[in-house]
Amino acid sequence: MNYDIISPLVIYLIFVFALSIYAYVKRKKVNQFTDYFIGNRTMGGFLLAMTLAATYISASSFIGGPGAAYKYGLGWVLLSMIQVPTVLLSLGILGKKFAILARKYNAITLSDMLYAHYKSRMIVWFASIALVVAFVGAMTVQFIGGARLLEASVGIPYQTGLLIFGVGTVLYTAFGGFRASILNDAFQGLVMIIGAILLLTAIIYAGGGITTIIESLKEIDPALLTPQGPNDFMDVPFMASFWVLVCFGVVGLPHTAVRCMAYKDSKAVHQGIIIGTIVVTVIMLTMHLSGALGRVIISDLTIPDQVVPTLIIKVLPPLAAGIFLAAPLAAIMSTINAQLLQVSSVIIKDLLLSIKPHTKYSDKTLTRISVAVTLIFGGSLILAARNPPDMIIWLNLLAFGGLEAVFLWPLVLGLYWKRANATGALSSMLAGAISYTLLAVYNIKLFSLHPIVPSLIIGLIVFIIANMFGKTGKNYALDPTQN
Repeated sequence: MNYDIISPLVIYLIFVFALSIYAYVKRKKVNQFTDYFIGNRTMGGFLLAMTLAATYISASSFIGGPGAAYKYGLGWVLLSMIQVPTVLLSLGILGKKFAILARKYNAITLSDMLYAHYKSRMIVWFASIALVVAFVGAMTVQFIGGARLLEASVGIPYQTGLLIFGVGTVLYTAFGGFRASILNDAFQGLVMIIGAILLLTAIIYAGGGITTIIESLKEIDPALLTPQGPNDFMDVPFMASFWVLVCFGVVGLPHTAVRCMAYKDSKAVHQGIIIGTIVVTVIMLTMHLSGALGRVIISDLTIPDQVVPTLIIKVLPPLAAGIFLAAPLAAIMSTINAQLLQVSSVIIKDLLLSIKPHTKYSDKTLTRISVAVTLIFGGSLILAARNPPDMIIWLNLLAFGGLEAVFLWPLVLGLYWKRANATGALSSMLAGAISYTLLAVYNIKLFSLHPIVPSLIIGLIVFIIANMFGKTGKNYALDPTQN
């Protein structure tokens, strides 16, 4: 075990916990329940940008994505850049209208917004259950990524690393809440940018320069330099599917959408779009290039997901390696805390309080219940991560797709289609969930497309048709000022 590497990581984790303690103390002075989940809607532009970017950039971006680039070459780097417009799309489509409505309805969760649009408890319950189920897979991936990072870089056995990383992340999330999440996202985002740039620079230096590395990749396999990759893996249907799955469809991700409810003003949105897009672009390009170019430096990995932690140890001095290992660790932790808080808010706000609507809970009691739920659910996910697959990116994309198939159309059409009603929304959610599950489980690829594409098409068609048979009442989404 390399203590020169561990020491900076320990200092980093101490700083993360210090921010959580600060957030915990700060919460005592305000509305605790609202602050726990959305920080009392006080985010400025920089924090909004960093929390959106850090929430979206996860174990797949620092572990799984570079692992895929290691295996499939520069074509995967090109493919990864499809994700550049995600912050622009999320804030541009949801943005101001979502925040105005969230304040109007005092919405804390995504299900609050859906209920405000459609006035249907069935939609809220189905959305809540779908979110919890999908997040089990999505967060399990993050815990696996964190444990693998410690295993490959520091030499800590996988199960031990999982316990250390998992317990630490769950504790700081549970007690710090949303405010700790966004403060840590800002700090972790900066760590990610610096770490990603320096890692790529070190790889290029160790490989003898770009020209030498490209020639070496060509000797290993010329297909590593083509857009399609080895065996034409990334064909046109695959690229089209990927664009829908990790770019346009991101608008429907609940943990991304909830960030659009918590910013301060219009200025924050405009700053968030610019800063967030820059952050995503830099990190996606540098990390995926690191994975692809790293094939020259480390050519014998059997588990592609280990490429980034292995490269960090290989090309950086021990102390520097410890400092920059905090970058992928930050990406993973920031995603876990966003998703874990989302699940906790769903269980408390959308399930517990809706089942017992007349029960009076104090603000402090609800916050304590939320902390307990976060701890219990986080502990369950640590247990679920004990037996990991070789490449976590596929499991992560599977969970992403499930969330998008359920939430994308009810969210977007609820905001922009005046006649959208509960019958159309619920039918679309059911159709999207069922079609995506069947296509994914049985590995059915219509026209060689990823299941998310036909699932979203089916969901849209079902929404439009079913909407004709439902009652169209007032939809305040189109004009938030009407009464």
